[in-house]
Amino acid sequence: MAQIRSLKPNVTMDEAVKQFSGGGLLSRIHHTAFGPLCSVAEFYIPFRLFEVEVVNRGKSNLYTLGLDAVTGSLSPYAFELLPSNNDVSSVETRNCISSCLSETEASDMIIAKVRRILFSSGFFRIQNLRISAYPVPDEIHIPYWVGFRGKGSKAHIAMIDAVRRHMEGGKTRSLLQNWLLNS
Repeated sequence: MAQIRSLKPNVTMDEAVKQFSGGGLLSRIHHTAFGPLCSVAEFYIPFRLFEVEVVNRGKSNLYTLGLDAVTGSLSPYAFELLPSNNDVSSVETRNCISSCLSETEASDMIIAKVRRILFSSGFFRIQNLRISAYPVPDEIHIPYWVGFRGKGSKAHIAMIDAVRRHMEGGKTRSLLQNWLLNS
């Protein structure tokens, strides 16, 4: 089993089960389409943290962002401040995916993602843009709750970000599915 540093979750397993099997219309549709909720498990994705400095129009802003260290395909994870020791716990688990990106690859990717976000907010608002990414030592894992639904021989996966309390989309589920198939 791996020993990892994880952000502390804001969602308990009981809360995750309730969210996966809530009583609303969407829950009934999921139950009908994908079958009943069979099990819930924790899962951790590693993120590399960066202090990102954006200089635009002579103004400098500093952001703390995390980039998934597996493929770099997930949206950057924004932090108000660097996580402190109070925000992090040590977890022993086998439900964590391994990092694949080097620090250099991750740094290049976070700069490209920030540039894309800035350009999408308005190309004409950009002037003398400079983006720098400074890696923070150690990676941190983000906890997720995974709900497995089954009907016949088919399985369906749903995921909740256990820190931000929201359902995840296809890119996050794809990371998990690839890990499950290749483990």
